[in-house]
Amino acid sequence: MRNALPPVLAALGLIVLWQVYASAGPLGDDVLPPPTAVAEAGWSDRGDLARATMPTVVGVLLGFSVSLAVAFVLSVLLDRSRPARRAIMPLLIGSQTLPIIVLAPLMVLWFGLGLTPKILLVTLVTFFPVVVGLLDGYASSDRDTTTLLRTMGAGWWTEFRLLRLPAAMPSFFTGLRISITYAVVAVIFAEYASPTGGLGVYMQAARNSFRPDLVLAAVAVCATLTLALFATTVAVQRAVMPWYADARRRDQ
Repeated sequence: MRNALPPVLAALGLIVLWQVYASAGPLGDDVLPPPTAVAEAGWSDRGDLARATMPTVVGVLLGFSVSLAVAFVLSVLLDRSRPARRAIMPLLIGSQTLPIIVLAPLMVLWFGLGLTPKILLVTLVTFFPVVVGLLDGYASSDRDTTTLLRTMGAGWWTEFRLLRLPAAMPSFFTGLRISITYAVVAVIFAEYASPTGGLGVYMQAARNSFRPDLVLAAVAVCATLTLALFATTVAVQRAVMPWYADARRRDQ
């Protein structure tokens, strides 16, 4: 409760300012509807909004699952082979400079409609922070313990399983929290380019109907979904690494 109270109060303060400005400001409700109007419109259209949310959730979960698998395999490959790391890492960095607004229609053009463009776009947008986090974590493993394991005849897999992978968990979850915030955005861009359902299509339809209240209601659903995914990663980290969370609390 102590950690949740400040952001809740900050959010409430922003909502109050938004309500006051939208009610008394120069813009009309048809341009900037107040939060009460957005909530009312979202609740009135909750059926269509819920149906539009499900394809987005499916795209996020499937795309992020593929992203994690790709990131883990790449991290192991790059950690295992320095020549591969020198050759591939610049390409991975370059892949992060590609704008999503350009990639989304290309993914639809190359791979057609449906889930495939969503999965590929989420994977491309979210895998890099996880790879970097894992690589940094592998490099932070204790050198003395590494020497001890090798002296005892441990092979690469034993060293990786017992030392390098556990050492990478804090950095891995840091990269995971960063990546998950981009996953919903990537799916929305894919849905903008691929009219097969989802919150992106819903927002387009609401915009074309000159319904900013419904657009903002869908934006609120996207923000809630992102916060829920972020909180899930924090909960998983605490379940997997309870000692790390305890140490962080003691340090604070």
